[in-house]
Amino acid sequence: MQPSRRALCPRAFAAPVLVPVLLFALISVLWAPRARAGGPVTPVVATLTGAADPLFTTEPVGGQADLGPLGRAVGDSVIVGLGEATHGTHQFFTLQHRVFRYLAEQKGFTTFAREAGWNAGLRINAWIQTGEGDIRQIMREVFQSSDRLWNNEEYLDLFLWMRAFNMRHSPKLQFTGNDIAPVEPELYDRVTAYVAHRLPELSATINELYRGHPTGSVLAATREFTSRPQDQRLDFAERARQAYELLRSQRPGDDLKAFEWTVQHARVIAQNTRFYSFDSLDEEQRIQQDLYRDAQMAANLTWWYEHTGSKTLLTAHDGHVAYVSNSPYYPRPEGAFLRDRFGNGYTSIRTSFGAGSFLAYDADSTQEPSPLGVFTVGPPLPDSNEYTLDKVPYRDYLLDMRTVRPPARQWLTVARPTFEIGVSWPAPLPDTPLSPSSDLLIHLHHADAARLLPE
Repeated sequence: MQPSRRALCPRAFAAPVLVPVLLFALISVLWAPRARAGGPVTPVVATLTGAADPLFTTEPVGGQADLGPLGRAVGDSVIVGLGEATHGTHQFFTLQHRVFRYLAEQKGFTTFAREAGWNAGLRINAWIQTGEGDIRQIMREVFQSSDRLWNNEEYLDLFLWMRAFNMRHSPKLQFTGNDIAPVEPELYDRVTAYVAHRLPELSATINELYRGHPTGSVLAATREFTSRPQDQRLDFAERARQAYELLRSQRPGDDLKAFEWTVQHARVIAQNTRFYSFDSLDEEQRIQQDLYRDAQMAANLTWWYEHTGSKTLLTAHDGHVAYVSNSPYYPRPEGAFLRDRFGNGYTSIRTSFGAGSFLAYDADSTQEPSPLGVFTVGPPLPDSNEYTLDKVPYRDYLLDMRTVRPPARQWLTVARPTFEIGVSWPAPLPDTPLSPSSDLLIHLHHADAARLLPE
């Protein structure tokens, strides 16, 4: 476990400490190889280079001096959204780990949030707090269906570090999932168990409203529920909404916290069943489905912050943490809703890469379900954003796009093809304007596929 650097404030520096810190900063610059050698340096590339801060590594090891510019750019934000250009890249996951370590040790952040199921967050957080159980088994059970890609070695290392940190520090680190999918049968058990114990007079009503609720594993429950006819899904979604409204109308009793958390569990069930009640084959309903999802993910993260007071690093796809959409199917991203709620208290960071490999489901496969595979892309095409970003002479770097000067400032506002790869590949590349969508950018010259754990 990396030791805390809280003691290394400027006032505490002695000369022997300053030497290695300055040496590290120098090595960070010199060691980062040129992304592309040769060729003319355009005014845009020259301006981007002058504004870029090189990163020594994307791995959660070593010092943190190179992350200082990120800390200053984040400022007093209480929510930081750190995006990923693919859902299956080793360096994006380890970068999230490294940035969270820095924010926890230097900026007082205590929650790592993930575009993952709510119940998955509850179970993993319980392990991070207590160490009870087998974290590998927990990950295997909760990261299924659309969350299968999160069951990887990179996140296992993150959770092990968070547990070790909690054994030696306070306040404790936490993990939460703020997504409304996939289906999580254990959430129903959490609600019905509370009602049976605290509100027994409602037990029969709640059980009837949840009649026929999904059961079994996350994967099996998701497949079974989504295969139901739409009228059945709509009926169940309405009953789940009624259960949530009934619970939230009750008096909390002598344990306000347990009551509020149970109501939130019921709310997520209502969100989940409403999300899956849309007809995703109908274009207009698909648009409404994705709009609903991003709005509810932001609502869940807001609930978490308001009930825990925990400064939070949110990790999700670039398209979710952004302020503006680059797709008609995502008319308003989660980041826009978070900016509405938190103002400058929310900072959005997108990531990009020039070339490399990643994990994704094979969109061209005729198998059902589609198999996971390793795909390779790059080098970037001349009309893409990555083509110019890759010419900045650092392997990996941070760019605060709010402070970039002309002519690069104008270049950042133009929509161009961009690697934004979700759970499936191949897929069309969206045209993305970089600076309107996010505050900061972290660009990697090369990326590798994430390392999945066994199912």
